[in-house]
Amino acid sequence: MQVVTAADAAAIERRVAEFEARAGVEIVAAVERRSDLYPEVPWRAFALGASLASLGSLVGDLLHPGWTMPGALLAQAVGILGAGLLTTLAAMLVPGFARLFIRNGRLQQEVRQRAEVVFLSRELFATPGRDALLVLVSRFERRVVIVPDVAYRDRVSTTEWQAVVERMMPSLAAGQLVDAFDAGFTAIEALLANKGFQGRQARERLPDTLLQGEPGVEDRP
Repeated sequence: MQVVTAADAAAIERRVAEFEARAGVEIVAAVERRSDLYPEVPWRAFALGASLASLGSLVGDLLHPGWTMPGALLAQAVGILGAGLLTTLAAMLVPGFARLFIRNGRLQQEVRQRAEVVFLSRELFATPGRDALLVLVSRFERRVVIVPDVAYRDRVSTTEWQAVVERMMPSLAAGQLVDAFDAGFTAIEALLANKGFQGRQARERLPDTLLQGEPGVEDRP
């Protein structure tokens, strides 16, 4: 399933090839539309809309006791349900609004799990030196996860990988996906050179193709 335009995909793939030629390690770029369906979001949005409308109705009843007539009560019920439906629709159509109903920790956890699934399902551990890197961007969550293979375990810390992620975030927040990967690849190349990984030739065991919309999330019934 296509998540980015063909032009953006081609640009990212060129940058993958350039990175591997310079850095001497294999890197895989992946983009997901979202890492989970978050089925609780519509219900939480409905509850918020209905609660706010109910509060408004209560205030109206206190200020205007005549609103308790049967016709007014029906109008209030319709208004409460309508408000709930509107906030539910907004949560389904506006990613930024939907994210308000999900804890940051949950967003990060889902993207991390998705990245690990992609790493294993694509067998990115199959490089001879176990030095592959996966850089996965999940657009709905606006999160980036880097999954390094075991060659980096004792040489690159979690904090150093997180610093790379932070370099990507401004461009990702602005919707500039190619620029985000550019920033990430530049930061990774400098980090690996500092750790002594630069100077070898990548063996091209993994394709440079951008991975998009891995099955298992968006294709769920």
